[in-house]
Amino acid sequence: MKIGFIGLGVMGKPMARHLLSAGHALFSCANVSEINPELIADGLHVCDSPAEVASQVEIIITMLPDTPDVEKVLLGEQGVLSAIAPGKIIIDMSSISPSETRRFAYLANDKGCEYLDAPVSGGQAGAEAGTLSIMVGGNAQTFEQVMPVFEILGQNINLVGDIGSGQVCKIANQIIVALNIEAVSEALVFASRAGADPAKVKNALLGGFASSKVLEHHADKMIERNFEPGFRIDLHRKDLSLALNAAQQLGISLPNTASTQQLFNSCASHDDGGNKDHSSLIEALERLANHRIS
Repeated sequence: MKIGFIGLGVMGKPMARHLLSAGHALFSCANVSEINPELIADGLHVCDSPAEVASQVEIIITMLPDTPDVEKVLLGEQGVLSAIAPGKIIIDMSSISPSETRRFAYLANDKGCEYLDAPVSGGQAGAEAGTLSIMVGGNAQTFEQVMPVFEILGQNINLVGDIGSGQVCKIANQIIVALNIEAVSEALVFASRAGADPAKVKNALLGGFASSKVLEHHADKMIERNFEPGFRIDLHRKDLSLALNAAQQLGISLPNTASTQQLFNSCASHDDGGNKDHSSLIEALERLANHRIS
């Protein structure tokens, strides 16, 4: 198939490589994100704008940092919807606002096109391995039509509901991940301050009910002080902001999400902390305890 892929960052680059390796003709544009020369060598076609991408392909995938980025690519000057023909499919795999997703889908439908919101979980490692979890909102027939594309990129692929449901599911995912990171951080700070070896505590906890992927994968990052970003603090802050804004619209309280967001904010205000991995949340707990785990 001819597929447009707009947004070739930390996540998008390996995803695009998988599509190229599977034999698809891939198109992107350099005015949205920097394009790695390796992708061009692998056969990526470079266009001048999202509009040109849309005119060349059957499916357009966006993988962008935030809601305004998706809006600009879809609705801005030389945006996708300025040149798209009826019958084409837009798949937004970014993590953005559910309400804005519904608006974008309405505008795409008005052009005679289908729209799926399909945010992912699994981070850079999942993107590189092709094992992402993909949470999809939209029409069931369209979902089945593009399933072969999703299967190149991920393994746990679910149609959650109508348009916007994928984004709602991703927000729920990000709440759980953030609160798990906070819980593991608190536990390791407590254990270390009490005189226990945090690495040994982590290994012991993996065998019990406290075990989790966050404990398994992120505790080592915390102990080893390896905060090279797999998923940046600033991106997780954005996702929790989406959660808290949606909660306000729904009239519900997310108290632990709000407190964890404040800890992320604290990290972002220290030493370019917003660009560190979200496991660096432990540094906020360490500052509160006046104790660095060791």
